[in-house]
Amino acid sequence: MSRPPLVLLHGVGLDRTMWEPVAALLADRFTLLTPDLPGHGARPPVDAGVTLGDLADGVADGIPAGSHLVGFSLGALVAQHLALHRPELVRTLTSVSSVCRRTPEERATVQARLRTAEADFRASAEASLERWYAGTGLPAASVKRTRDTLYANDVRSFLGCYRVFATADAELAPHLPDIAVPSLALTGQDDPGSTPGMTHRLAAALPSCRAVIVPGARHMLPVQYPAEFAETLTTFIEESSRV
Repeated sequence: MSRPPLVLLHGVGLDRTMWEPVAALLADRFTLLTPDLPGHGARPPVDAGVTLGDLADGVADGIPAGSHLVGFSLGALVAQHLALHRPELVRTLTSVSSVCRRTPEERATVQARLRTAEADFRASAEASLERWYAGTGLPAASVKRTRDTLYANDVRSFLGCYRVFATADAELAPHLPDIAVPSLALTGQDDPGSTPGMTHRLAAALPSCRAVIVPGARHMLPVQYPAEFAETLTTFIEESSRV
């Protein structure tokens, strides 16, 4: 029996390599695709005015019809956009560490982070690493690898993509009830940006979605707890396939 396609979309400022800890755990069950989003990794920089639709269009042609689609952070917003506008590509939708319907206070916080990145990109990157990894006990090499990926970004391109991350949840919010595929929303209990509250909002907005909150996890859930992530995702997909 052929292995079903599983597409993993990374977050802002990162690239396909963030999935390596979980890819090794999933490769025997799925045909894995881990594309770089436009403006990331091996892809050329994008314009400052890039949109969520541009990012989604930039990966859509490489996604087989009927894929299990997984998005992390910015990648989750891209995945939700694809589920809305290219539903033939999506068999199930998993949103990992996703923002959703930010409150005015949450929106002000992310806009402040964007202003920091505009003023001092490296300070912004270091602040992100602190939010993502503080207290996780992960090896310094893991943090360094993420730092190196962040620092390799074209700054103008990164800022354009970060603006999408900071605003696109409002663009998606009215349309989330139109996503009909089986869905999973999960985040870390200790994620200060993509909070458990946001994950519960997303699960409530999608017609067929359940929320999973992983105790002790921060933002980089697939890196911090790859085995738990792979188990949760595989169980969800297997259960969805039996429906």
